[in-house]
Amino acid sequence: MVPITALWIPIVVAAVFVFIVSSIMHMALTYHRSDYRQLPHEGEVLDALRRAGVTAGNQYHFPYCASHKEMGKPEIVEKYKQGPIGLLTVMPSGPPNMAKFLGLWFVYTLLVGFFVAYLAGRTLASGAPYLVVFRVAGATAFMAYGLSQFADSVWKGQTWSVTAKHILDGLVFALVTAGTFGWLWPR
Repeated sequence: MVPITALWIPIVVAAVFVFIVSSIMHMALTYHRSDYRQLPHEGEVLDALRRAGVTAGNQYHFPYCASHKEMGKPEIVEKYKQGPIGLLTVMPSGPPNMAKFLGLWFVYTLLVGFFVAYLAGRTLASGAPYLVVFRVAGATAFMAYGLSQFADSVWKGQTWSVTAKHILDGLVFALVTAGTFGWLWPR
């Protein structure tokens, strides 16, 4: 067993490496550009949303049902048949605050690194072989970075092709994390 305090260097270095790799993947590679589409008649839709009073920080589901009982009502069933059906997340107005998003992403990579260190530290001894550390750290990191993406297709209707791209990203991030932990594991 390795105490978490002995693993702070791999936690931070893995977070930095994942941050750099993810930045390169999203800025240099173009395969995520097709993940989102522009709304048809965007100006009209945005005007309608403003008039409706949607507020930042909220998620809206449409058609909306207050309870499962309502889902069976004929008028709600008809709304579902007519469509569209969706989820709308409203963010604060103004230019996207990329510094905040990137800061939160880095905090997430640190958090993943912490839990990778916790699990690896509880299951592996100091001096464990590189590939053993790689397997444990990689599997743990993939659960956070990759498998977590399935939920967006299951519950939010995200297309499986977009989810597959995010899972591929998660695999790359997990491999980077695994390699870092294997390299910096206490000997």
